[in-house]
Amino acid sequence: MDFVFPNVRHLQAVQQVAALNRINLAADAVHLSQPAVTQAVAKLEQTLSARLFDRRPEGMFLTEIGEIFLARVTRALDLLKDGERQARKRAPRPAPAGRRDFHRLTTAVQLRALIAVAQTGNFSHAARELGVSQPAVHRAARDLERLSGLSFFEPVRRGVMLTPAAEAFAHHVRLANAEIRQGQFEVSEFLGRDSTRIAVGSMPLSRTTILPAAIDQLLRESNGQLQLQCVDGAYSTLLRDLRFGDLDLLIGALRDPLPAEDVVQEELFSDTLSVVAARTHPLAGKQGLTLEDTLDYPWIAPPLPTPSGTYLYERLQIPQLPDTPVRVVANSLVLVRGLMMRGDYVTIMSRKQIEVEQEYGILAPLPIELPESARPIGLTYRANWRPTPTQARFLDLIRAQVKAGVE
Repeated sequence: MDFVFPNVRHLQAVQQVAALNRINLAADAVHLSQPAVTQAVAKLEQTLSARLFDRRPEGMFLTEIGEIFLARVTRALDLLKDGERQARKRAPRPAPAGRRDFHRLTTAVQLRALIAVAQTGNFSHAARELGVSQPAVHRAARDLERLSGLSFFEPVRRGVMLTPAAEAFAHHVRLANAEIRQGQFEVSEFLGRDSTRIAVGSMPLSRTTILPAAIDQLLRESNGQLQLQCVDGAYSTLLRDLRFGDLDLLIGALRDPLPAEDVVQEELFSDTLSVVAARTHPLAGKQGLTLEDTLDYPWIAPPLPTPSGTYLYERLQIPQLPDTPVRVVANSLVLVRGLMMRGDYVTIMSRKQIEVEQEYGILAPLPIELPESARPIGLTYRANWRPTPTQARFLDLIRAQVKAGVE
């Protein structure tokens, strides 16, 4: 489990020291002792392997690295505050007035427990994920409820589920955690030892040329420990992980209407679908083909929720035929290619998706017109996402790769 969120009070301490330039004034502002604030700053500096403040006789002043990290700290704390506001809106009844601003008092232990339970749906499984005892997770979860004055957990037959209030707060906690992680990446990049991690949700069309070319160029430019994680999966799963901060961006077919209010879609180009078969298929190389000519052969259909699957189902209606030729439903190019090498299968997909296979004479589009199959392809990312310089460079490389391909 990648959850590194530090103590919230420590983040507040750094914020106040930056604003007030004095340990004693910051200690009063966050209701901590002066030694506790000093220790909080030192712990974060140790974690980052960098100084956040210059210590001078007239006070403590942010270093350039401190300025970089403070911007992420501010965004993270704002997200926690908004998370509390959203949690209260979703609670069935108001919490006691004295429990306001509970997000400022939460501990790292409580937040880790909340996220672990949210991801596993079970106190025992959450304990195993965190490497602690079940009573410890249960205690942290109940402490969080008492602190907030809200009901966060509901027992269900196979474990526990989050209430709507808890889901709202947990969502913002995960986004706040992503901001701190971004800050760590920016500090490492500033220090010349870039350890940025870029998590990309990749849909089939992007995996053949666009992503490989952009990734290779970025790694060639990097002199640090940069790492890219490319995640395959159903669109609904990728979108959820993007919205929760586990992915930085998605690349592939865009959706209409917009799939969620908190994401942005950036169109890169328009793509059309083709009926595709192996070079050895009986229909390969023939002219004047129609869609009806393919119905005597087994079809591999993309899943219905995908744009190509929807087109096949709604426009071509092949899966709905009384004697449907659809024999396999799959979204894996590796599986589709493997089947086509073994039989006279037919499928529908983007030409860009088979660029490599077409170049090597493995697969080819059949000359069958597919009207109104154009679809926008592009990037999807969170509306409030602020990429690190390395992540911004990666986006530029993707755009450049697309532009070069179009030209």
